[in-house]
Amino acid sequence: MKIICSKANLLTGINIVLKAVPAKTTMTVLECILIKVDNDEIKLESNDMELAIETRIEGEVIEEGSIAINAKIFSDIVRKLPDSDVTIESDRDNNTHINCDNVNFNIPAREGDEFPALPVIQKDKKITLSELTLKDIIRQTVFSISDNENNVMMTGELFEITGNKLRVVALDGHRISIRKVDLRDNFGNYKVIVPGKALSEIIKILSGENSNDVNIYFSDKNVMFELSDTIILSRIIEGEYYKIDQMISNDFETHININKQQLLNSIDRAMPLVKETDKKPIIIGIDDSNISLKMNTQIGKYEDSINITKDGKDILIGFNPKFIMDVLKNIDDESIDIYLINSKAPCFIKNKDESYIYLILPVNISNN
Repeated sequence: MKIICSKANLLTGINIVLKAVPAKTTMTVLECILIKVDNDEIKLESNDMELAIETRIEGEVIEEGSIAINAKIFSDIVRKLPDSDVTIESDRDNNTHINCDNVNFNIPAREGDEFPALPVIQKDKKITLSELTLKDIIRQTVFSISDNENNVMMTGELFEITGNKLRVVALDGHRISIRKVDLRDNFGNYKVIVPGKALSEIIKILSGENSNDVNIYFSDKNVMFELSDTIILSRIIEGEYYKIDQMISNDFETHININKQQLLNSIDRAMPLVKETDKKPIIIGIDDSNISLKMNTQIGKYEDSINITKDGKDILIGFNPKFIMDVLKNIDDESIDIYLINSKAPCFIKNKDESYIYLILPVNISNN
């Protein structure tokens, strides 16, 4: 195998596939990046057996072939090369020569055939949307995924396709995030649970360009995100997701409309009083024309108020301030509508067409 490509192109490809190189594994070949050269294409692959990434890079193909090279060593070498063209050549014994200007490395590699092949996905179930839309809906929901491996369902997001609608749902037992988008075509009805780990890596790879499309293919075991030069494959989480519709209420006692940025700024100002281990809530009091915000911790006290538009009953309720901030940071609207039932029931933040719905459970404020 022999290729020539720029350091910039090579490093871009390495940075993409590094996201699926496991930190620890009993299969040492998975610690490698596969360089695969065939049909005049240069591809880099990584695979931790849960998440796999393949990306194409531009370059000149001199001789086809494949090698698996230790990812950490390879990436460290390439980062420190001069900003010039890089020649990578392997011999029959898989000794790999990396040359750039006057810099030469010679390191051992492994047979490319030792590297696990990517799973094959039938392309009969799919949706298409822009990179911008996909990046937005992941960003606007992924913070609600649980990192508790004891409840596997909560470590992923539900992708539910109904005709020309896509609904994405994440929850962690304290909050629910729902985003809905219109698709360009009718793609049928099906749903899968995509692991949060895959989504967290995908959002880093997506360019966010509205003109670039992503095809998402679904199978019984895997989901594949196909970008222009990169393929990301992930195992899905098997099982039945939670019955989200049963958790959504429209029976509200209080409705307020408030400037989103003012509310976000007010809660953010209180955060210096909260230690990482502190569970102190932000206490919110709602009356006819204003919302009061209070926090009382060992460090100090905080008070603020914001003008609002309100319908319904007065209410006093407490929330984990981080949970509210996570939601507010991911809503683009200038003003938001908040719906409440009572001090012990969830609050809902949603817009009129319900393209987004956020549910946040309150905390007990009787001792605060």
